[in-house]
Amino acid sequence: MAFNWKEQETISTLEKLVKIPSPSGYTMQVMDFVTSFFDQATISYITSNKGGVIATIKGQDDKRHRLLTAHVDTLGAMVKEIKPSGRLKLSLVGGFKFNAIEGENCLIHTASGEIITGTILLHQTTVHVYRDSGTAERSADNMEVRLDLKCGSAEEVRKQGIEVGDFVSFDPRFTKTESGFIKSRHLDDKASTALLLELAKQAANGEVLPQTTHFYISNNEEIGYGGNSNIPIETEEYIAVDMGAIGDGQASDEFTVSICAKDSSGPYHYGLTRQLIALAKDQDIDYKVDIYPYYGSDASAAIGAGADVKHALFGPGIEASHAYERTHTDSLKATAALLHAYIYSPLGS
Repeated sequence: MAFNWKEQETISTLEKLVKIPSPSGYTMQVMDFVTSFFDQATISYITSNKGGVIATIKGQDDKRHRLLTAHVDTLGAMVKEIKPSGRLKLSLVGGFKFNAIEGENCLIHTASGEIITGTILLHQTTVHVYRDSGTAERSADNMEVRLDLKCGSAEEVRKQGIEVGDFVSFDPRFTKTESGFIKSRHLDDKASTALLLELAKQAANGEVLPQTTHFYISNNEEIGYGGNSNIPIETEEYIAVDMGAIGDGQASDEFTVSICAKDSSGPYHYGLTRQLIALAKDQDIDYKVDIYPYYGSDASAAIGAGADVKHALFGPGIEASHAYERTHTDSLKATAALLHAYIYSPLGS
């Protein structure tokens, strides 16, 4: 089946995904979006007890399966303490630093279902008052949420329904530029999720796949265990579709698909990784091979949990990971092309 890049549909799905708050542990709404997407595409799926969704498209060979996964859970926070001033102290969810969210607008999701807005700020932000506003450590002790409420005490805040343990999500600030750049929080990993959803929809309405293929949308990757359970026993190859890390010494960029040879968990399966590189070369897909020094994926989590699969990792290059991220439609297109080439190629021996 020929590759047909659906840019407008993919970007639309991505924008919808990033605008749904879904920090790890609070992913009910975004998973409803995922299941509705599969329902509309008439693709069968199951939902795990942990909340992940596995959709399945039967192929010509139903004895040897392959699985692709992306995750919709994101970075976020929880209310750690309501200060006497009425401001909130945070506990971070996921691996990032406080400086990455300084000045960001946020939502507090109360247990009653109410949503209250606020802004994450350094306590010593006001330069006309605090001499150390530029040098103070951005830490849990110094960062706080300024609520958009007329409240000046912890008691008044609690009367509004806010309590310790409430989730806090960050404004994604989604933007697509005329030059093709996409800027948003949570491109990790909603960019890959959008690609997988659109790929599944096209595959369900196209030529029969050579192998039965599972599309696993996980919801706990940012805390380490999103896609390591409920893997069908017939699965032989497991592909994590996740962001390529960009920075000094890295090969990845915002315009190609990044194929990971190794991350902090160790090398990915050599044969499967070489197969992906060969597909990229054969299909004239722009790619980079890279090593991510401080990184783990759902594929590596599955291996760590004992899954007997060949595992690999590739995805779009994302600049400024775990902050205000950016990629380009060229990278999304290259990743979509490699995904298409992979699912329509025969399973490796």
